[in-house]
Amino acid sequence: MTATRHLLDYPRFLGRLLWMSTDGSWRFYTWMTVLSAIALVGANAWAHQLAEGMALTGMSDHVSWGLYIANFTFGVGLAAGAVMMVIPAYLYHDHEMHDVTLIGELLAIAAIAICLLFIVVDMGHPERAWHLLPGIGRFNWPVSMLTWDVVVLNGYLLINLHICGYLLYMRFLGRKPRKQWYLPFVFLSIFWAISIHSVTAFLYSGLGGRPFWNSALLAPRFIASAFITGPAFVIVLLQVIRRFTGLPIGEGPLRTLTSVMRVTVLLNLFMLGSELFTAFYTGGSHATAVRYLFFGSHGHHALVPWIWTAVALNIVSAVLVHLPATRRHVGLLNLACALAFAGVWIEKGMGLIIPGFVPSTLHEVVEYVPTLTEWKITAGIWAFGLMVLTVAVKVALPVLSGQLAASHAATGETGRGDSAPAARPAA
Repeated sequence: MTATRHLLDYPRFLGRLLWMSTDGSWRFYTWMTVLSAIALVGANAWAHQLAEGMALTGMSDHVSWGLYIANFTFGVGLAAGAVMMVIPAYLYHDHEMHDVTLIGELLAIAAIAICLLFIVVDMGHPERAWHLLPGIGRFNWPVSMLTWDVVVLNGYLLINLHICGYLLYMRFLGRKPRKQWYLPFVFLSIFWAISIHSVTAFLYSGLGGRPFWNSALLAPRFIASAFITGPAFVIVLLQVIRRFTGLPIGEGPLRTLTSVMRVTVLLNLFMLGSELFTAFYTGGSHATAVRYLFFGSHGHHALVPWIWTAVALNIVSAVLVHLPATRRHVGLLNLACALAFAGVWIEKGMGLIIPGFVPSTLHEVVEYVPTLTEWKITAGIWAFGLMVLTVAVKVALPVLSGQLAASHAATGETGRGDSAPAARPAA
């Protein structure tokens, strides 16, 4: 009987969410229109790339990973960092964080969607992805680190979809969630979040022919930077939600996430400094790419402005986030988050992926500069990811505040008389 009831209620629940995703204020329609336009420009550029080939990009035989993989790497970190809200909420029993943990899970879903799209556009022939399907193609697991990356990324997506879906459905029904149906997955998501970025780091550091990536610090650097971008994005997102939706979000989660950033921004800079000392003091093949990245080589300086901009942004954000005035002025906190986000995006993208290929294994300096096509596709994917996040947050908030459950209880649409009272709508 209970199973039959859920079979009827869950499609109704999904239908209401789908209907709500198309309704909103003029701000919502304006925001979604802008994002849709950018996403369509990116889709058009990708169509041209599919028709004319990867020659439209700045990549070559020497530099085979470019802006797409750079954004993929950053997106994995953003997805992993989103779980930062889960750790204090469930491991340290921070009750204020419990109210906003679902926001971090939704961000992880959107970030993984972005990552998967960047992998698709980086493939010259995405229709050949069937070769990766177990039983049909050759998955080559567990030998290949690439297949490990496929497993952990898709597994992380499914875990977060289950957690968000179950918690929202229980709130929709007016029931208290059963711990055995979500708590094990919450703790698994913490382990999985660390694993997705560690596996990505191992994918790079395991390539012996690329000495720039052959560092035992690569995985810890990835985790540290992920715990910068995730909290930074969530801090700004929570303030946007609080301002435009009226959902009561306390200062506790913002203070907790800011405290995390104060540690991780310094840790990230320390690890970067350690890498630079090892490269420049000891020399060797590892230092060749580092020297090209920071100072150029043989008249080639394409990446020098990128990396010094990243270092400057990271240092300024580290100073701002530690200023006492930042705790009192929201504008300074948002500026620190934006600078940290941009700094890590450059450092883990153009400052990490491209130097692994320059100089090439043939000791040739072949520079890489992203083309307009790549920038259009990149902007389109990020716009699509923001659309996914916007819709997910928009449909989740009424459920969290009790408004959707209250309307169902009033009209009797749940078809049940034993549901708990709906939560009071947010002010």
